[in-house]
Amino acid sequence: MTNHNSNRMNKIDEEIKKEISKIITTELKNPHLTGLISVTKVKTTPDLKFARVYVSMINEKSKKDNLSILKQSSGYMRSAIAKRINLRITPELIFEFDETIEYGARIDTILKDITKDLKKEK
Repeated sequence: MTNHNSNRMNKIDEEIKKEISKIITTELKNPHLTGLISVTKVKTTPDLKFARVYVSMINEKSKKDNLSILKQSSGYMRSAIAKRINLRITPELIFEFDETIEYGARIDTILKDITKDLKKEK
């Protein structure tokens, strides 16, 4: 893949990420959608058929419920994106958890515990 193509894909990914973030925060009116949902990354296939949308959730009641609501709303989001972003094909949205933030938080907690233990030993 040439640099030009990857730059274009990055721009498309960023644009889709921005629009989905807006849609989730301002347009999805589902009372069962809880907590703070962030779109952390979007990865679109080069043929524009699919876009993996990675989300992280804070203070949610149930991640599985939230993810299922996002999946149910993907058709609405896809048509909203089609109206806002001028693409030949509007990709099908595939929602997935982004575990990196939780992973980082877990490591952070472990490091704090180790630091406490080291201070106690001194």
